[in-house]
Amino acid sequence: MGEVRDKRQETNAVTEPTAPFLRACRGLPTAYTPIWLMRQAGRYMAEYRAIRAQHTMLEVIGTPELAAEVTLQPINTFGFDAAIIFSDILPVLISMGLHLEFVKGEGPCIHNPIQRTYDIDILATPPAEESMGPTLEAIKLVVNELAPRDIPLIGFAGAPFTLASYAIEGGSSKNFAKTKALMYSEPAAWKRLMTKLVTVQSDYLLKQVKAGAAALQLFDSWAGQALGKLDYIRFVQPYNQMLYSTVARAGVPVINFGTGASCYLNEVVACGGDVIGVDWQMPLDWCWKQIGHDTPIQGNLDPIALLAPWRELQYRADDVLDRAGGRPGHIFNLGHGILPSTPIDNVKRLVDHVHEKTSRA
Repeated sequence: MGEVRDKRQETNAVTEPTAPFLRACRGLPTAYTPIWLMRQAGRYMAEYRAIRAQHTMLEVIGTPELAAEVTLQPINTFGFDAAIIFSDILPVLISMGLHLEFVKGEGPCIHNPIQRTYDIDILATPPAEESMGPTLEAIKLVVNELAPRDIPLIGFAGAPFTLASYAIEGGSSKNFAKTKALMYSEPAAWKRLMTKLVTVQSDYLLKQVKAGAAALQLFDSWAGQALGKLDYIRFVQPYNQMLYSTVARAGVPVINFGTGASCYLNEVVACGGDVIGVDWQMPLDWCWKQIGHDTPIQGNLDPIALLAPWRELQYRADDVLDRAGGRPGHIFNLGHGILPSTPIDNVKRLVDHVHEKTSRA
């Protein structure tokens, strides 16, 4: 038995990741707390705005060289511990048969939203190479740049409910009335829709890993905003569990991120994932008490805090770090995406401060 145990320890020593972000995803000790920010490649950066002045959102996503360039911009500027591929959760819906447009001043708009069960039945489920080929190529380009620097790349996708809500509402929604009406009145059709989304997203996520992504994140932006606990358990949890179970086969860390889910955090955790991403409405120490201290957590500074003077921003960042208590398995992030009006200097100071304050050298 002793000989077997020694061999396992040797194997673990060889296979343990060295990048701080990946180590934190596995709950392993790190030299400092790793940090990256959701939407870290975006409109708050002048370099990104210069590209967007010449190209639409879908053009950037659909051009591997541009998507790779935008992905790398915040890594080179701020020294984040992980990159996330520049894309969006919604373009995957285009190849399923929905007409998506990003309208300036309005956001995403789907011009032929799902209005009847027939619209669900005719949705296609193409392989990721057809639906998101340029993003897969962009991942390869970014990985070639980052691999020598031991900086991992995160791939991502939208969770089934969030995608379904966009497909049914035709865009963003305040009350998700159309989505919930279909969910309640046509449960069989809802099951078909969610199953198709799981099929498409599972394939897309696995292909991102094949292209070189070292970790994955699922964004469930709207389930926690739209649904109570019982509806989540009945209409969302089974499909999220199916998705996480399939994606787990890739063997890379998976981050389960949702907003507004404090009233059923344990049900979210039960869906799967190696890391739980939480919004800013839940104190980190409270989250760990709910789900267990062995589960890695990502978060959870309020994005608005980045608009504050440095003294206030530092106070709020320190509160997050203090609640994490230096334990392994904490990845510093925002509780949602960074805002376009965020000052560049605050981002740089935040990254440096997190690294310096948590240095365990």
